[in-house]
Amino acid sequence: MTKADIVADIAVETGLERNEALKAVEAFMTSIKSSLSKGENVYLRGFGSFIVKERAEKTGRNISKNTTIIIPAHNIPSFKPAKTFVDEVKTSVKVK
Repeated sequence: MTKADIVADIAVETGLERNEALKAVEAFMTSIKSSLSKGENVYLRGFGSFIVKERAEKTGRNISKNTTIIIPAHNIPSFKPAKTFVDEVKTSVKVK
């Protein structure tokens, strides 16, 4: 599913025009990105949490030059689904 599919589904479900649904989806994504870039986590009950994870400094290898590099500590965005969300996916998705 793509963003265009999500926008189309929202437009059908809510009766909004397609461009209004697109604005709503864009505003939602912008709000999440802005909160995470400030270091604030976003919690959506029944859906999941968008959180900022801290990665420690570590040693890596540049295999083309055969050298060791230090990868500095940094933050990354992460998503942790809610238990009800995980349970719903587990029971409804059939493995091929």
